[in-house]
Amino acid sequence: MFWLKKTELSQESQNVAENCKNEAEELYRSGSHHCAEAVMESIRRKYSPQSPESVVATVSGFGGGSSSGCLCGAVSGGTVAIGMVLNDKKQTTHLTKELHTWFKEQYGVTCCKIIRQENPKGVCQILTGEVAGKIAEMLERRS
Repeated sequence: MFWLKKTELSQESQNVAENCKNEAEELYRSGSHHCAEAVMESIRRKYSPQSPESVVATVSGFGGGSSSGCLCGAVSGGTVAIGMVLNDKKQTTHLTKELHTWFKEQYGVTCCKIIRQENPKGVCQILTGEVAGKIAEMLERRS
């Protein structure tokens, strides 16, 4: 089962993950995309370029913890991006669980409001990039 593999990534795969990370951070920083949109767009460009740009709008409501401060928008948008790329319920479920576990190890919680209260200003830009990079790592690992 590919989601259980803990193999080292090739240099090329590491570069892909780093590029997705940097692209998501830049999209967020530019103000053109919020967290969920930036993750979705960076993953779409690399792994599903045949999907129309308009698919990014499907995650527009997830920014700021779906405007309620709950689940981090980057994680929510990332979950949708994983499903878009894999188009397989079982694989998407497993990678989503891995993403949530990893995110909680990094930030302690997945709650947007708590993350923003307990971290310095600018954390959203950073975690947006980190989530996109992590998703790219997971997708590269399955190849």
